[in-house]
Amino acid sequence: MRELIIGGARSGKSTLAEKRALESGLQVIYVATAQALDGEMQHRIALHQARRPATWGLVESPLDLAATLQRHAAPGVCLLVDCLTLWLTNVLFAGDAARQAEAGQSLDCAVFRNEVQALVDVLPQLPGRIIIVSNEVGWGIVPMAAVSRLFADEQGRLNQRVAAVCEKVTLVAAGLPLALK
Repeated sequence: MRELIIGGARSGKSTLAEKRALESGLQVIYVATAQALDGEMQHRIALHQARRPATWGLVESPLDLAATLQRHAAPGVCLLVDCLTLWLTNVLFAGDAARQAEAGQSLDCAVFRNEVQALVDVLPQLPGRIIIVSNEVGWGIVPMAAVSRLFADEQGRLNQRVAAVCEKVTLVAAGLPLALK
């Protein structure tokens, strides 16, 4: 089964995902997409690590998420992906998408397109339990900068595509889960 857990920043979505992974009774592998590029992110990562059980496995996957999931998914395994938002940011800046947006060009980035399509294609085929955390960023104002607008648009599209292939979708607000699907 695949579940997408979405919500705003500090809404409790990661905590809910961790709780569901623990309750699954399966071997849990935490798939981290964050990169510790500065002190603040290092601190955030340390907080997430501190609250996870020591028995959980860890795989860092800042870019090749579809391939990572395919490699580690198995019956009896729960993969917890935290989070799609950081992964999308990594993908946008790994290719030409962010540069094209900042230059006012239309998006024509094969790396971005291929990575997103690979993820959406592989999810329905994976065995075991998959729990995916992602931010809902579309409830605020339209960002002023082109790269920020690109990110918000693509995050919304990514959430829609992933939700379509998940059996369960949960929205978290103020620590409270609301079943959407």
